[in-house]
Amino acid sequence: MTEYTNSGSKDTRSGFGEAMHELGKTNPEVVVFCADLTPSMKLEAFAKAFPERFIQTGIAEANMICMAAGITIGGKIPFTGTFANFSTGRVYDQIRQSVAYSNKNVKICASHAGITLGEDGATHQNMEDLGMMKMLPNMTVINPCDFNQTKAATLAVARYKGPVYLRFGRPKVPNFTPADQPFEIGKALLLSEGTDVSIFATGHLVWKALEACRLLGEQGISSEVINIHTIKPLDEEAVLASVRKTGCVVTAEEHERNGGLGDSIAQLLARKFPAPVEMVAVDDSFGESGTPEELMKKFGLDTPDVVKAVLAVMARKKSRV
Repeated sequence: MTEYTNSGSKDTRSGFGEAMHELGKTNPEVVVFCADLTPSMKLEAFAKAFPERFIQTGIAEANMICMAAGITIGGKIPFTGTFANFSTGRVYDQIRQSVAYSNKNVKICASHAGITLGEDGATHQNMEDLGMMKMLPNMTVINPCDFNQTKAATLAVARYKGPVYLRFGRPKVPNFTPADQPFEIGKALLLSEGTDVSIFATGHLVWKALEACRLLGEQGISSEVINIHTIKPLDEEAVLASVRKTGCVVTAEEHERNGGLGDSIAQLLARKFPAPVEMVAVDDSFGESGTPEELMKKFGLDTPDVVKAVLAVMARKKSRV
């Protein structure tokens, strides 16, 4: 097992902002649209350095998406920036019609995603966005786990041709992936090899899965932890190879159980290799106000919840033998 250590906590949105500033220097086709949230999206450096390629649309997200779709016709690579709640639900029609259906090269970048938005409460905590976006034909959906991976993902997205939904967050979380680790869209990353259970995690839950892996190891349980940073296209080969070895699955995500990563993996297994699955996810509920740490515990998205799910799914596997 590769030992992943926390090199210090950073917010993933800052990884996005740093990558955008770098892209501004290296790719003259990159244009940024922002819906009145420049500091929140960490886009100040890009806006200051490249004012001719930074368009402040104000709180007009639907217009922003349509403008971004339009400039792709001239070969530009537009990145749109606002909160996840406004990047998806408020503009779903525009994304569906002008971006996904038309297969436009728009990069929809969403910060403040999930329950860890915290004190802003249920109206701003979007936990349905991955499901909404993955259902759209032509859309690629990416949910990186830390600062380094968010920066790498943003750079990779600029090179990728086609619509992308890129999700990240506000809170500071452990930064543990190598800064030079390649990011390949659609390719899962094996973080820890194991034989007893496969843990597929995405976003902020990847670190929780690694913590759970260490605790389970103390109990003699060998966990395979895989970082699914790309929700769509799902790395089916990696998922099936792991589950054929372990025989049972836990999925972990900061998202609704319906429509998320667990839903995608369960569908795959139902078609190709039926196996017991437990899902660590929000259970058909809106959020509420609280600190990110409090909310992760209340909604069952913490390290002990991953451990509990592993014990439950292994008991189910044993009962099938």
